[in-house]
Amino acid sequence: MSERCEAIIIGAGIIGSAIAYELAKAGKSVVVIDKNAIAGAGSTCNSCAIIRTHYSTLDGAALAKSNYPFWEDFSGYLGAAGDEVLATYREVGCLYTCFEENKFGKKLEEIANTIGIPYEVWTPAKARANLPIMHPGHFHPAKAADDPEFASQDGEMRYLLFFPKAGYISDPLLATRNIQSAAERHGATFILGKRVMDVLKDGGRVSGVTLDDGSTLSAPVVVNASGPHSYKINEMAGVADDMNIGTKALRVEVAHVPSPAGFDFEKWGLICSDADIGGYWRPEVGNKILIGSEEPECDPLEWVDPDDYNTEVTEQARLQAMRGAQRFPDMGVPNSVQGIADLYDVSDDWIPIYDRSSLEGFYMAIGTSGNQFKNAPVVGKMMSALIDYCEAGNDHDANPLQFALPNMDYALGMKFCSRNREINRESSFSVVG
Repeated sequence: MSERCEAIIIGAGIIGSAIAYELAKAGKSVVVIDKNAIAGAGSTCNSCAIIRTHYSTLDGAALAKSNYPFWEDFSGYLGAAGDEVLATYREVGCLYTCFEENKFGKKLEEIANTIGIPYEVWTPAKARANLPIMHPGHFHPAKAADDPEFASQDGEMRYLLFFPKAGYISDPLLATRNIQSAAERHGATFILGKRVMDVLKDGGRVSGVTLDDGSTLSAPVVVNASGPHSYKINEMAGVADDMNIGTKALRVEVAHVPSPAGFDFEKWGLICSDADIGGYWRPEVGNKILIGSEEPECDPLEWVDPDDYNTEVTEQARLQAMRGAQRFPDMGVPNSVQGIADLYDVSDDWIPIYDRSSLEGFYMAIGTSGNQFKNAPVVGKMMSALIDYCEAGNDHDANPLQFALPNMDYALGMKFCSRNREINRESSFSVVG
């Protein structure tokens, strides 16, 4: 069996679904393929889905800021009916711990002042007034559990930055399915439970894909949005060797720990990028604290085959909870810590690749590194514009598309997201991005 459409998207996660939505709105016939039976059921469903505006690069922060209004008015972004059950965005604000090793957050302040991201400077006393269970101690650097200096404190942090425009989606799977529904309303088709086995080519151009049931689907445009499998799809397409920036799958864990007794963290908690303890945290459903890692130097990175990795939490989740207990000393750490284990699709500098490839018609929205969930609405628009730009005969490699970000006056030079860029040394080289 062979069918034909105008664009194929490999991957029905939050990024692939958002691209499908924008292409379908533009009138293109779009088919999305995913090996999972439900859109968003891959690494997206275990995303911490934090929506924030601060990034370590100006372009990254601008992209994040441009997305923010779409989460504030998710229904409007989707064009959803009034009775549709939608994922809920909950704004709580985000702290950023400042200390000597991150130059007291001055870079983030400069970026925020440049593009108008609201923020406040909080003293440790103000942080405790807003989150009384929080200990403002200075614990950096993060340490291994058996380090005799673990939890040793070197005074208090001088101050913290607070970004009020920040929050999270507690159900990233539902958010993805909401975008799927929006795409389907505009004619997109989702083929789920089917794996791509080959990327087809004809005359130096992509021509379609072969699926695991032996069927083929033909199209002049194919988009790799396959998350942690991105490098495998690129190898199928024969484009991996033409990239200066590569991707690979990183196994990560997050811990879910009960809030200290007498405090409703789900109701009153904040988000924090807490490099002082080597992690981040946010409220979690069930009055819990979700505690993730910001990849401190003392923790080895676990690169894996995305088709063969341990999906159970290990002592790593407990270690992250122990680091969290430095910040919340009344929290307590259970002997058996609950949590999740899943994958990031990590680029060499933890900044995404939104680009064409050396194969005509084959595009990439990959290397999302655990921090691009928040950017999905605008990434969909940007990839749609990129495809139109390239398919019209423009040389994106020589003259990269300047994409006008919605909701703000900022042109994002897409060289920032190029497969052939030099490694961006301004990156945090972590999930912070």
